[in-house]
Amino acid sequence: MHIADTSGQDTLLSPTKSAKRPLLIISGAGLLLLSLFYIIPALTQWGSSQSSVPFSRLRVGEVTQGNLVRDLSVQGRVVAAVSPKLYSPAQGTITFSVDAGDDVMLGQELARIESPALTSELEQEQAVLSELSTAIERQKIQAKKQMLEDQKAIDMAAVALTAADREKRRADTAYTTNAISTIDYEKAQDELHNARLVHQHAVKDAQLNVESLAFEIQSKTHQLNRQTLKVADLQRKTDQLILLSPVNGIVGNLAVQQKNQVTQHQAILSVVDLSEFELEVDIPESYADDLAIGMISEVEFNGRLYPAKLVTISPEIQDNQVAGRIRFVTEDAQGEPVIPPTGLRQNQRLTTRILMENKENVLMVQRGQFLESGSGRIAYKIEDNVAYRVPITTGARSLAAVEIVSGLAIHDRIIVSGTDQFNGADTVLITQ
Repeated sequence: MHIADTSGQDTLLSPTKSAKRPLLIISGAGLLLLSLFYIIPALTQWGSSQSSVPFSRLRVGEVTQGNLVRDLSVQGRVVAAVSPKLYSPAQGTITFSVDAGDDVMLGQELARIESPALTSELEQEQAVLSELSTAIERQKIQAKKQMLEDQKAIDMAAVALTAADREKRRADTAYTTNAISTIDYEKAQDELHNARLVHQHAVKDAQLNVESLAFEIQSKTHQLNRQTLKVADLQRKTDQLILLSPVNGIVGNLAVQQKNQVTQHQAILSVVDLSEFELEVDIPESYADDLAIGMISEVEFNGRLYPAKLVTISPEIQDNQVAGRIRFVTEDAQGEPVIPPTGLRQNQRLTTRILMENKENVLMVQRGQFLESGSGRIAYKIEDNVAYRVPITTGARSLAAVEIVSGLAIHDRIIVSGTDQFNGADTVLITQ
């Protein structure tokens, strides 16, 4: 049995020429040329590059122009600007009147030391002082008595001289009338001469006694003064047995226990003045030559920056660091008052920024690992997704930026991340 198909129903048609085919050919050629326009440079860059790296692994910075502040960031330890420590003036038993952490006022009693040895020594020296005072008074009385005796001798000699002079005048009259012999006349002359000598010696002895008595009194006075100074010194030491607060503040840690024995010059306690704080900073040795007293600083506390200044620099280096002190200022550069931070505590750590130099209108770029990778002499400048190795010269460095002296221009883009991965390649392809 034959089954008929549909071939008898088909009609053969001749193919017609499509008008869209040339347009498709032209479009394809254009797309090919456009692709070649982008692909050929990329292939050329890839072929000329010695290395390639994804852009996501790089950090890029742009060269700008402006003011470069050369600074240094260090950690500062808060210390009280005034924190006197009290020591024992003598050996004895201590009795505290306050506890650690108590608020105290200037001149308030903090502790008392009982020193029987010092008290006894003071009483003995006071007795010696009293004895010397009595001795000098006695010496003055003796001087008055001696002066009275000398005056009495002078007066008696004067009377004897007057009598001898009168007898001499009588002998002169009698001798002229031959009433007395020559021997009696000469005797009267000798008695007058003897009376004059006695009177002269009495006067000179009195003068010498006055000088001697004055010297003795002066010597006693020197002894008295020396003893007075000794007693005053012992009295001062005795008064220092009562320890008084030298400042307004709080009591620090007590170095000894209540009612304990203490030795001379032993540390007892400290008083911290909380009205003024400073920061102790340790600065790397490499910055030592760039530091100067009076440099402006900034201290960060509770999210705010407070102006300060560098007030001291240690003349020696220890453990590759230089010690310094930074003090908060009460007014800024314009003379406006500044309120120092409150709520600081002893030994608190704060970030401190020391401003060492301000260079105006310089080329600079963000600081990064490329400085260490290329020793500050090599940078990779980015042009059309290719980084070219170029020599540069750097200058001053701050925490955030570095000065570009030569090798780059403003708006140049360079790789600021580490460049060790490029292995010194002259060109590096940056892939997206």
